[in-house]
Amino acid sequence: MFNRTACTMTASRTVRSARRTAGRVAVVGALAMSLATSSDAQEAADTVGRFQFVVSSGALVPTGVQRDAIARGDLTTAQLSYLVRPGVALTSSIGWSRSHDLALAGQRTLDVFTYDVGAEWRGRAWTDGDRWSLMPFAGAGAGGRSYSHRHLGTESTHNLAGYASVGGEVGYARVRLRLEARDYLTGFKALGGVGASGARNDVALLLGLRITGPVQ
Repeated sequence: MFNRTACTMTASRTVRSARRTAGRVAVVGALAMSLATSSDAQEAADTVGRFQFVVSSGALVPTGVQRDAIARGDLTTAQLSYLVRPGVALTSSIGWSRSHDLALAGQRTLDVFTYDVGAEWRGRAWTDGDRWSLMPFAGAGAGGRSYSHRHLGTESTHNLAGYASVGGEVGYARVRLRLEARDYLTGFKALGGVGASGARNDVALLLGLRITGPVQ
């Protein structure tokens, strides 16, 4: 009876987490449409057809039932973007988080890898003279999530993942400071056969720096 009640409570929490994430995705989608509409009339600050690369650091923060499975971990990501038109970019990202498995004694080190592709809608850049600028953006995409115990002989687990993101890029001259928050909804297979499987939710908070090319 106790196990059945616990499983029911866990399933209920997972469903609530998935519903909250779906609501956030809908909000981001509406924001993205608004940004894309406003960007149609703007002159892009970055050249269409140009690749952009940024390395970001931050944190992967578990939410909901995911907090019982893995610990908050430092996160490093590398993202490559390609501007297909003013205000619209295709993105590809790889992330690595150093976490811990909370279900194992000693909280063994757990490497969390995320890899995805998506689209990013960039709004009109707000400027203050010729130096300062602020560009909001929103995005969405899908890919995968892998969990690997660093010092154990267990096999890595691989899951599908999707995300919605919002953020902004602060610019001064040719320097761009990029702030991004990503809300991930992923599958989750029990690590080492310990714990329940199902849908999980976590948030990635990122800060990156890039240098733009000279103005033509």
